[in-house]
Amino acid sequence: MLGVIVRLSPAEEIIWSKAFIQERERFDGADVSHLLREAGPSLDWPRLLMRFGDYWRVLLSHLILFGFVYPDKRQNIPAWVTEELLRRLSVSRPNLQSDVCYGTLLSREQYLHDLDSLKYRDGREAPYGPMTREQIDIWTAGIEKNRP
Repeated sequence: MLGVIVRLSPAEEIIWSKAFIQERERFDGADVSHLLREAGPSLDWPRLLMRFGDYWRVLLSHLILFGFVYPDKRQNIPAWVTEELLRRLSVSRPNLQSDVCYGTLLSREQYLHDLDSLKYRDGREAPYGPMTREQIDIWTAGIEKNRP
């Protein structure tokens, strides 16, 4: 960039990271849609599906939203991707034994009521998610610091 060699994140990684930012004051879904509009045909879709892993519903929700936002660009999403995600949706069954709220992966604040009052388990915390209790406490403490 500008004559300097730099490392850039692949579009698939940017989509993956932005897909989970759904705070009240910040929603990166428009960025995801813009990336799908511009880079959709050239994305490494198997890599993107692999990257979302068990959180494939987040990707599906963004693909549905993309089709709404840009109806003339729906072909940017390969049919096999949509078919695979809808197949997963059609065969998935509710886990009636689980009391985990994965909303905390999307917003660090908006689902705290579910954890505190409704006694759901935090979907960010191992074994359900990638974070330790200490990391969650630091992340949650940052809510007050970031308020205007």
